[in-house]
Amino acid sequence: MTPLLSVHDLRVGFGRNPQANEVVRGVSFDLADGETLAIVGESGSGKSVTALSINRLIDFGGGRITGGAMTLKRADGSLVDLMTATEAQLTGIRGAEIGMIFQEPMTSLNPVLTIGSQIEESFRLHRGLTGRQAIAAAKDALDRVRIPDAARRLKYTPNQLSGGMLQRVMIAIALACNPRLLIADEPTTALDVTVQAQIMALLAELKRETGMSVIFITHDIGLVAGIADRVMVMQNGQAVEQGELNQILDRPQHPYTQHLLHAVPHFANGSNARVDGQRDKGAAEEPALEVNGLVVRFPLKSNFFSRATGAVHAVDGVDFDLMPGETLAIVGESGSGKSTTAKAVLGLVRSTRGSFSVGTRKTAAGHSAKPVQMVFQNPYASLNPRLTIESILAEPVIATGGRVNAETLARMASLLERVGLPRNSLERYPHEFSGGQRQRLCIARALMLNPSVVVLDEAVSALDVSVQAKVLELLVDLQREFGLAYLFISHDMAVVERIAHRIAVIYAGQIVEIGDAASVLSKPRHSYTKKLISAVPTIERRREHFELDTRQVPSLVRPRGFEPAPARWETFGGDHLARVEG
Repeated sequence: MTPLLSVHDLRVGFGRNPQANEVVRGVSFDLADGETLAIVGESGSGKSVTALSINRLIDFGGGRITGGAMTLKRADGSLVDLMTATEAQLTGIRGAEIGMIFQEPMTSLNPVLTIGSQIEESFRLHRGLTGRQAIAAAKDALDRVRIPDAARRLKYTPNQLSGGMLQRVMIAIALACNPRLLIADEPTTALDVTVQAQIMALLAELKRETGMSVIFITHDIGLVAGIADRVMVMQNGQAVEQGELNQILDRPQHPYTQHLLHAVPHFANGSNARVDGQRDKGAAEEPALEVNGLVVRFPLKSNFFSRATGAVHAVDGVDFDLMPGETLAIVGESGSGKSTTAKAVLGLVRSTRGSFSVGTRKTAAGHSAKPVQMVFQNPYASLNPRLTIESILAEPVIATGGRVNAETLARMASLLERVGLPRNSLERYPHEFSGGQRQRLCIARALMLNPSVVVLDEAVSALDVSVQAKVLELLVDLQREFGLAYLFISHDMAVVERIAHRIAVIYAGQIVEIGDAASVLSKPRHSYTKKLISAVPTIERRREHFELDTRQVPSLVRPRGFEPAPARWETFGGDHLARVEG
């Protein structure tokens, strides 16, 4: 049978002399109707460039296809040569026959247009819908990817949604026209495990309904195990190994494939949870961070001049403490309030009620103390590209009234050495470092003021698995050396299991379960915690089909004057508490 897509000896280069600067070198594969091919590899391996070349989007990204052949079988059975296709032909193919989900939604969506208008565009172009039909179809598309309050969110612009929400919008746009081939480039990197499971279920459902083929690009081998029929492993622009799923996972032949599989954090339901440094209940030591009754609400108004008609209850009565040398992981779905909690602690978001203390210093809600520093999710966006590393590391010192003197330079050199970077890094610029190195620089910057608490907001989710493993090891070593307390925000339960001493599960702005990591992961008590854990993809549970959950995520919008009922807790030994349901 003729494959849906045939790629032979694909070569792609960049620059004035693309033949001499090839980043994809001789990649070949066939994709059958209804088949899923997973392309795995680290950053820079050429997997995304390969994907962009298939629908010729690489032409707009500075790249040039220098050799090879690509053939697509269209819906009517005819074959089109993608190498020689005209722009008019490609315009008819993109979106309608080849859908694309990009990794970074913030740069893929138009920042000045509403979400609704951008989704409607697909229906207008490829399905001829107009007016109310297009609006209704756009709302249905958001409902399919489980975005709450879909009708209201259609009127939002991208800056009003979280990263996870934006990725769901991108997926809704790509799936709008039910394409015959879907190219998904790290589509679930920014999503929590439950939404990730729902997206995978949607892809599986569409495959069953339409016979759609999928090229799935990822570094998450657990996801590969749950969706792929075949796997192609890429390194340095070449396909170093490809074959059936079970063959690659059980009997990898190439050393690089073996390296990737070894680096994957395996979720073991609490068996691999950290036990070092957990707090002694009898210790008289003061908490490094204590949060009491934290409430964050954002008022909603019907128009610019009117009174508030309600509020978004982003965080509703959160309490926890964090001891020196301890890691508390906050886990939950996108929009659950975990990042808002962190921003409130840092003073980046003004709290409505509540208080917190850092060490022995009491701090009013909405104001930050110097001992708290933050490492953000995206190492590429966290560093000013125009400043040298010396200037970047000096920023927190200058911002707090300090001066760059010999002592400051010595601390810079010491911290760079500690995070595994050479001293001559001080004269270099961010673009001269890899993603993992940039995140190490962000960690060094956070430690410049000798903080007692470091907030890590999805700090390793943007990194390749092998780089991620090294950064996690670094964080553990630094914690032991400096006695740091980590507030670790993540949607990756395997990473949480590896680094956390305790876990707080947050749902709809409230903590529903909290306790030591091993207990929460091995014996979850709240139904939402059980749902989170059951959604974790693993190599061991391969070929299990995700089940599509049609229940809507609860809205955080509450009417004016609404106050939640007081929480009731049940104790399950030690520090393990779960909110009573119902």
